[in-house]
Amino acid sequence: MRRMNFKPGWLLLLTISAGVWSVPIERNGGNQEPKEEVPEENMDTGLYYDRYLREVIEVLETDPHFREKLQTANTEDIKNGRLSKELDLVSHHVRTRLDELKRQEVSRLRMLLKAKLDSTNTQSLQMDHASLLKQFEHLDPHNQNTFEAKDLELLISTATKDLENYDAERHEEFKRYEMLKEHERREYLKGLDQEKREKEEKRLQELKDKHRQHPKVNVPGSVAQLREVWEETDGLDPQEFNPKTFFKLHDTNEDGVLDEQELEALFTKELEKVYDPKNEEDDMMEMEEERLRMREHVMKNVDTNKDRLVSLDEFLKSTEKKEFNNPKEWETLDTNPVYTEEELQRFEAELRDKEEELKRRAETLRQEQELLKERGKALEAQRREYQQAVLEMSQRQKEQQAADGQPPAGPNGELQFQAQTQKPDDKEAKAPAEPEPEVQNNLPAEPPQNLPSHT
Repeated sequence: MRRMNFKPGWLLLLTISAGVWSVPIERNGGNQEPKEEVPEENMDTGLYYDRYLREVIEVLETDPHFREKLQTANTEDIKNGRLSKELDLVSHHVRTRLDELKRQEVSRLRMLLKAKLDSTNTQSLQMDHASLLKQFEHLDPHNQNTFEAKDLELLISTATKDLENYDAERHEEFKRYEMLKEHERREYLKGLDQEKREKEEKRLQELKDKHRQHPKVNVPGSVAQLREVWEETDGLDPQEFNPKTFFKLHDTNEDGVLDEQELEALFTKELEKVYDPKNEEDDMMEMEEERLRMREHVMKNVDTNKDRLVSLDEFLKSTEKKEFNNPKEWETLDTNPVYTEEELQRFEAELRDKEEELKRRAETLRQEQELLKERGKALEAQRREYQQAVLEMSQRQKEQQAADGQPPAGPNGELQFQAQTQKPDDKEAKAPAEPEPEVQNNLPAEPPQNLPSHT
C-alpha cells in the first residue's frame, strides 16, 4: 500500500503507525532525480478502526482540492474539524469511495456487535443496530450509508483522543506483563523442594545481576546520545556534530518533522547496550518499554506545542538548553520496578478470582456434558425399545393374518396381494391331451401279388 505525503496534522493521527510508504516532497521544485521509494515497516496504530482511518486518509489524499487544502492547513485546523468542511468540494468518485468505505466499516462493526452478543449469550429477538453503533465514536451512527463532513470530524477527533491515551495503555499493559512474569516465577519456585528452590533462586539472581552489568546509557536527546548516533550510525566525525544536519539526516521521509518512529530509531544504539535477544537475562518486551520511555522523555522536553511531532525549530531550541549538555543520569527499567508489592498482590488476587471463575465454568460445562451423555443414552434405549415393539407388533399381525387366511399386510397395514403363478408342470398336467398323429410310412408299398406282369 503506497503512502501519500501526510501533513503533520495527518501525522498526528498516524504518528504511532508510520507504517506506509513515504514519498519525499519536492521542496525546491527543481529537476531533481526522483528518489527511490523505500518501504517502511508496517506498524499498526493499535486502534480498532486503524484500517478504516488509513483508507479514509489515503482516499482523501487522491483529491487535488483536498490535498491542496491539507498542505496549507495547520494542526489546529485539522484537530478542531475546520478541514472537514472541505469534504463537500471533493470529486464525485472520491465521495463514492468514501461512502463505500463507511458502509464496509458499519458492516464490520455490526459483525463485531453480533459476535459480542453471541459470546455473552445475549438473546435478542430484534437487534437495534442504530442504538448499538452509538458506542463507536469514530463515525456517525445515524447515517450508515454515506460519508459526510461529520464522519470526518468524528474520525479525526476520536483518533486524536485515542492516540493520546495510547501510551498510557501501553504502560499499563507492560506493568501487567511484568506482574504476571513475577507471579509465574514465584509459583514455579513454590513447586520445588528446598534444595532445588535455593539453587534456582541463586541462578535467577545471577541472571538479574548479569543484566544490570551493561555500559552507561546516555540520556535520550542529550548531546552525548546524539553524538554517538552521529558517529556510530551515521559514520561522521563526532567533533563536527551539527544539530541541523543531524535533524535532516534522520528526517527519513523529508516531511520537515521527526515523528515518533523517527525518534525511536535514534535510541537503538542505547538499547543495544542493555538488551541482546541472544541473552536469557534480557527481555525484549522490556526493551520496547524502555524505547517508549526514551521517546516520551524527548517529547516532553522538545515537543513544545504538544503535537507529537518535533519540528526543526523545536529541535534546535532544545540543543540550547542546559539539560542538553549536562543531563541527569538515565535510570533504566532494572533500577526502578514498574509495580509495587501491593499492586502485585491485587493482581494475584484478580488471577485467583479468574481462575476460580474458570474452574466453576469448567465444572458447569462438565456437568452439562455428563447430562447430555445420560440423555443421549436414554434416547438411544427408547429408540431401541420402540424398534423392538414395532417388530413384535408386525410379527403378531403377520401371524394373525396367516391364521385368518388373509393376505399379509405391508409395513403400513395395507394388504399385499400376489399374483397366482402356476408351475410349468401343473400347466402341462391340466392341458388336454392331444391325439397322437399317425405315423406315415414313407417306404414304398409292395406291389400286389399275382398281378399280371406287363411286357
